[in-house]
Amino acid sequence: MINIVPVTSKQLLEKFIDFPHELYRNEPNYVPELFIAQRDLLTKGKHPFHEHSSLQLFLAVEGEAVKGRIAAILNNNHNSFNNVREGFFGFFECVNDLNVSRSLMDKAIGWLTEKGLKTVIGPVNPTTNDPCGLLIEGYHLPPVVMTPFNFSYYNNLLESMGFSKKVDLLSYYLKTNSVNQRSLNLFDALLKRLQKKQITIRQIDMKNFAAETSKIKEVYNSAWDKNMGFVPMTDKEFTYLAKDLKQILDPKYCLVAEQNGKIIGFALAIPDINQILIKIKRGRLLPTGIFKLLFGLKKVNQVRVLALGVIDGYKKMGIEACFYAMIIKRAMEKGLEGGEASWILENNYLKNKGIQSMNGVVYKKHRLYQKDI
Repeated sequence: MINIVPVTSKQLLEKFIDFPHELYRNEPNYVPELFIAQRDLLTKGKHPFHEHSSLQLFLAVEGEAVKGRIAAILNNNHNSFNNVREGFFGFFECVNDLNVSRSLMDKAIGWLTEKGLKTVIGPVNPTTNDPCGLLIEGYHLPPVVMTPFNFSYYNNLLESMGFSKKVDLLSYYLKTNSVNQRSLNLFDALLKRLQKKQITIRQIDMKNFAAETSKIKEVYNSAWDKNMGFVPMTDKEFTYLAKDLKQILDPKYCLVAEQNGKIIGFALAIPDINQILIKIKRGRLLPTGIFKLLFGLKKVNQVRVLALGVIDGYKKMGIEACFYAMIIKRAMEKGLEGGEASWILENNYLKNKGIQSMNGVVYKKHRLYQKDI
């Protein structure tokens, strides 16, 4: 018999975090999340998400064995920013059993319904600024940093529970040895044209990291505000994320565009540390995982373009193309094999066209689902 248990203790939280390790123990492409990072993200008082929103975690238990998990998520900032009454589910992991998944989802939807919400969307972990979407294509490869991975049967489970597609999120791969050279050759000409308008592109100043990230936050929150499901990050959320990323950041791949000292766009590519994390058992950095992480960075051979945007009034000027060209050129110089650009909304025509023009190929897809409740 399946029992759905709310997570109300540190012991149950540990089971919640560790369940995927058991579920995917025979899956070679599975990458464990870092235990410390997941614990802090899901603990009230540890992560700034909890200052404006809330979530409830549930475990599906049969006897002593955990069979699944889910989070019901109320994102107040999302609802107020978009003027909606939408709830979310996330951190969804489950054995291939419709009865288990339905029991979990019913419990999560019941919690959301009590909050007066009318729709459920997911998976998000726990917001659209975090890893989100269900993998529906690309199971043959490990996930890159900060992207989800799941078994192929998850799609059937969700559709059997009445969920339908909301939007697909595309992941492109660009190989350094097959990038369209024309796009790189145009770089110098585009840069000169921008300079005539007093627009320059430079890498982030790590000595003034706090001041730089504060300015970048304003660009991030304005450049992405028309994207489906976007929610501006609070100051504390952005600072929290920046602090985490700083530990692995290579400033050569963190670029800002500015005009007369005002930042008008930025691009961020980060090393794919999942190539290291895949070897860290159960996501524990201690006692030896920390050394694998520190020394493994030199062997990482690809990056993920995590964010790239320009504020209104400066789009279609070639800034985005310069960002990509500069990142690709520097990846070539370092001898990297390539990188993933993700995720890109399937209906973002301009960005999709731009990546395709550089010979970027869609090699993975994630999907956000929705259901009325």
